Amino acid sequence: MCHMFNGCSSLNSIDLSSFNTTNVKDMSDMFYECSSLKSIDLSSFNTTNVKDMSDMFYECSSLNSIDLSSFNTTNVNDMSGMFYGCSSLKSIYLSSFNTTNVKDMHSMFSWCFSLKSIYLSSFNITNVKDMSDMFYGCSSL
Repeated sequence: MCHMFNGCSSLNSIDLSSFNTTNVKDMSDMFYECSSLKSIDLSSFNTTNVKDMSDMFYECSSLNSIDLSSFNTTNVNDMSGMFYGCSSLKSIYLSSFNTTNVKDMHSMFSWCFSLKSIYLSSFNITNVKDMSDMFYGCSSL
């Protein structure tokens, strides 16, 4: 699913409830620069086998609501830039994320300047090698 909707800047809604993502390993850049996308429901996604979620919502600047509580991130090793430039996102709840195998989180929330609260209580950063600029430009945190 890498680059699947990359650059779909006019996309403002999408129904992905019928997608079978059981065997997907790469969701990087999936919604890259989908700047008109306001909310997205990914509750039907099975992310058990996903290893790469880097830049998944990169520059989704209109995104103000996202529910990732159903995401199984146990096998993910790259979350770099995952929410980079999501400038309309005010809060994000990621306490269900298992980050035990993540090695790269650089720029994960960079330029999320409307972000006022973030719930990372379950984050395990023991194996993370790069956290540079993780919260760069998050002036409202």
